[in-house]
Amino acid sequence: MKRRAFCLGLMFAAVAPSVPAVAAPIKATLFKNPQCNCCEGYAAYLRKNGFEVEVKPTNDLAEISRNAGVPEEYEGCHTMLVNDYVVDGHVPVNVIQKLLSERPAIAGITLPGMPQGSPGMTGTKSGPFIIYAVTKDGAAPTVYATE
Repeated sequence: MKRRAFCLGLMFAAVAPSVPAVAAPIKATLFKNPQCNCCEGYAAYLRKNGFEVEVKPTNDLAEISRNAGVPEEYEGCHTMLVNDYVVDGHVPVNVIQKLLSERPAIAGITLPGMPQGSPGMTGTKSGPFIIYAVTKDGAAPTVYATE
């Protein structure tokens, strides 16, 4: 009887509709200036795109960015740590996903400043966003992607 139940179970499993696997959210910690509201908009954008974001207000944002390898002139308005990388500024999610899938030997990426029309920012995008790759050794950042 056990053999018959086993065979029936296999048969039902073969014809049962498959349930698509749901990807686990990508965990990230976003450090931001306590007075900045656009960072909350960026965190909401990330959450809509499969990230689990913990937002941590801090008055030491420049130090956090610098310690992560982001030179001062390339800093964005917030710093996020995700899967051993730093993501500084309003970097579009598809560029972050590229970083996480390719896993290059860099400290992370940055979109300097607060470009209008970038994720979490108001306004209209006026040109391509230039996202830079940064290293912890102080080497000059190089272009990682344009959006």
